[in-house]
Order: sequence, then C-alpha cells, then structure tokens
Amino acid sequence: MKCITKEIAERFLAEELDIKEYTEIEAAAAKALANQCDVLHLDGLTSLSEKAAAALAKHEGFLSLTGITNMSVGVAKALANHGSDLNLDGLTSLDESAAEALAKHAGDLGLDGLTNLDDKVAEALAMHVGEFLSLDGLTDLDDKVAEALAKHGGFLSLNGLKSLSDKVAMALAKHNGVLFLFGLASLDESSGHIALAAKLVEPSDSYLSLNELQASDEYVGHFGLYYNLMDFHDNFMPGLNSLSSGAALELAKYEGFLRLNGLTSLSEGAANALAKHEYKLSLNGLLSLSEKAAEALANHEGDLHLDGLTSLSKDVAEGLANHEGDLFLNGLTSLSEKAAEALSKHKGDLSLNGLAILSDKGAGALARHQGFVSLNGKAKKTFDKYKQSN
Repeated sequence: MKCITKEIAERFLAEELDIKEYTEIEAAAAKALANQCDVLHLDGLTSLSEKAAAALAKHEGFLSLTGITNMSVGVAKALANHGSDLNLDGLTSLDESAAEALAKHAGDLGLDGLTNLDDKVAEALAMHVGEFLSLDGLTDLDDKVAEALAKHGGFLSLNGLKSLSDKVAMALAKHNGVLFLFGLASLDESSGHIALAAKLVEPSDSYLSLNELQASDEYVGHFGLYYNLMDFHDNFMPGLNSLSSGAALELAKYEGFLRLNGLTSLSEGAANALAKHEYKLSLNGLLSLSEKAAEALANHEGDLHLDGLTSLSKDVAEGLANHEGDLFLNGLTSLSEKAAEALSKHKGDLSLNGLAILSDKGAGALARHQGFVSLNGKAKKTFDKYKQSN
C-alpha cells in the first residue's frame, strides 16, 4: 500500500508527482492538501482514518473519495463537517449510524455506489441537510424505502430507477423537494404514476430555477446538481419511452419548454394531452407519427419540434399543416411533392434543414408557404429560385 505523507502531498502541490495510485493518507498530508486545493480528488484512497477525515473536512471545495467502499461512523461524523460538495460514490454499503452522520453534511452528497437501502438507512439519509442528494445506484425501491426518501426536502436524484410500482410512484409523488428520475422508462395510467407526473412538473421556486438555467450560474458550484440541471434543461426525463394519456396530461402542465425526446412513439391520446401544453414542445425522439397523432399535435399552439422524423406521408403532413406556430422537421431527408404541398399551408416558420435536395414541384409548393422556410444546400437553392419568382 502506498501512503500519502506530508512530503508527498507537498510534492503533489508542487506538481511534481501524481497521487492517484496512493491508497492511504496521513493526517498531516490531509491537512496540507485541504488547505491548498480548491478541488480535491483523492479517489485512489481505499481507507481513511478519523484524523485524516477530520483534516479533509476542513477543505472548502469539492472533495471526491470514490475509492472508499465502506465507512466507519467515526469517519462519517468527521466528513459530515465538510462544508462543500462531497462525492462518496464508491461506498457500497452504509449502516444506519453512518447514514445519520452523513445526513448532517451541509453540501451536495453523492452516494451512487449504494445499490440498495433498508428503510432505516433511507430514513436517515432523508434528513440530509444539504441541497442535493444523489442515489443513482438504486435500481429498485420498495414501498417503505420510497416513503422514507419522500421525506427528503431538497433535490433528490434517483436516476437509476427504470420502473416504479404504483405504490412507490405514489410515495415519491409526496416528496417535498425536486426529483430527478432520468432513467424512468414509463409513466402509465395508474394513480401513482399520474400523481408522480403531476409532482414532476409542479410549479416551485426550484423549477423556476430549472427553466432559467441557461441565464443563471447559480448551481455551477454544485457537482451533481449542476449536471442534473443541465440534463434536465436538455431533455425532461430522457429515459421516458412510454407515456400514457393521463400522465401526459399532467406533464403538459409544465410551465416551460417541455422536452420529451426519449419518446419514440406516441398514442393519439397522449398526443391530444401534450397538445394542451402552453409552451414549446420537443418530441425529437419520435421516429414515426400516425395521422391521428399528427392531427392532435397540430392543436399545440407553441413551437413544435419533431426532428426525429425522417420521412413524412401526405396524410401526416396534412395533419401537421394545421399547426399554428413554428414547426421543426429537421430530420426529414426527403419530402414528396404531395407532402410539400400540404406543408405549404402551414402557418408559422418551417424548418427543414435536413433536406439535401428538393424537387422543382416540391420547391414550388413550399414557395407558397406564408412564413419563413429554413433550408440548406441544394434544397435551399432550388427553393430560393421559386420563392423569388412568386
């Protein structure tokens, strides 16, 4: 085993050596590193004494100790005094006493190495006083654990969950803070799932922060929270590939740009529900769209993004043409003359940047479109020729 001594720590600070292969650290070395580093990665450490932990707790920046797989209560109590973000994703087990100690940690806390929790440990972690708690290693929750975690009051990340029972979903719907469930694949018609969908989009100060993320650097200093917020901004629930009409109706109440790009198909009922969304709507994961679903989505009054569609039938084009707002179909690689004729009646800007070529008849039809039509390359040149003659 290699131990980081004070001398080795000083050489590291002088950029004379790397300490990734060191598995232990002396308290004096920990103190030296804690005083000098803004961000401290000690992921090679596999053990930590209470004195070394106490020294590291005085570090004022992000601290990562992902090589630690188990932790005594004493070490947990010492690290709980660390005031910034703490990454303990290497922990594979945690007893109730250590969990109670870590819950007093005031910064973001990463525990993604835990793959299961009993209800007592869950109850302890739910009392975490920091803003963000990440438990992305959990792939399944029982009812009692879900009920315990629901008492957590901050940002809670459970991105490892792919499916939820009705009871677990209902329990999580009562969570007092903000939930991240990026791995969840389905929201069905059960009462728990519909309640959870309503919870995920409920208006709150936290969700206002999510909406305004691009204009704010408020969360940049939070290691896990920042990346979850960035993912949220890019795609609301990216793992979601199945959505019931009841759950869709709740998600449609989201007050902001709703991105459901994980969906690869959409029922008519879900399309009707999402059409009620009052802001921009992105469904870029859809690979196909029925005529009925297209007609339903056309009732959506904001920008509509359907960049996953690579082809468009005349009937679907006719349905989408009734949409009043900007329509994005940048995934289309070809467009028939009949589909172009249908889209020419669309009211709003039309984006077709994926088209490589456009027939003369198709260009002539699109030239009659009353809004701005965005095209690239040869397709644009053909279109411009007909647009100028109109």
